[in-house]
Amino acid sequence: MLRLAMTTDAETFERVADPLAERGIEVGYVPTDERTFALGGEESTDLGEFDVGLVYPSRLAEGGVVDALLDVPWVNDREAMLRSRHKGEALARLSRAGVPVPESVVVSNPVDDDHLRDTFERFDRPVVVKPNSTTRGTGITKVHDADSFLGVTDYLSLVHDYRATGDKSFLVQEFLPEARDYRAMVVDGDCVGGVERRLSEDARAAGQWKHNVHRGAVAEGVSLPRELRTVAEDAAAALGVDYLGVDLLVTDDRVVVGETNARPTVDDETKYDPGFYDDFAALIRSQVE
Repeated sequence: MLRLAMTTDAETFERVADPLAERGIEVGYVPTDERTFALGGEESTDLGEFDVGLVYPSRLAEGGVVDALLDVPWVNDREAMLRSRHKGEALARLSRAGVPVPESVVVSNPVDDDHLRDTFERFDRPVVVKPNSTTRGTGITKVHDADSFLGVTDYLSLVHDYRATGDKSFLVQEFLPEARDYRAMVVDGDCVGGVERRLSEDARAAGQWKHNVHRGAVAEGVSLPRELRTVAEDAAAALGVDYLGVDLLVTDDRVVVGETNARPTVDDETKYDPGFYDDFAALIRSQVE
């Protein structure tokens, strides 16, 4: 039986373990943070024997240690993860490949207020400000006026001024208020289904606008039309990522890729096309065959 190392024990681990075991792949959890690693000497850390890993660890420093100790190929290796992790880079690669993306500006701090005002004036109100490399909607805010925009960027500058902060950039994007929000899953070049992330009427009435499941939205399985599947597949091809979650924002006249995620959560099997786990298992096996 093939041994698969996973560096998360959250929802995805629990959901994939049994279906992959039925296909001859045993899943094991390898913790990569909030722990110690002994290197050298007679008691070096032993992470166990594995044949392949599912997605390079999210913390790059610890991930490098785990990668060296395991010495296995990854579904989504370090380079693949990095191409998706930083939103600005992903959008730049997608735009260059002709994949539609929201109008966006990447800001690399420090930038003076005149340049920031010019950036703000490029967009209709409100604008969206988001960190370049966070997930689950963390730090994303919506801003309606220039003074508030500069206040938000002041806070970001304070964070970026700390010398240990590696990422000193953020994005400013157009806001698409009526867009429907889909997460398409691409496995080995093919879109294998997806979900629509929706807010309840009460949440919308209370002013909530982020569609992240971790912030209260509900992911409902949908039959994605061919147009959306093609955009998702084009996004994965442009980034060169085999296993990718693609966030699609859809209005009456546009489809754009808002973000991508090379560490996507696997949802319930019923929300994907028939044969999802066969395709998933085949991708995992392809790393070692």
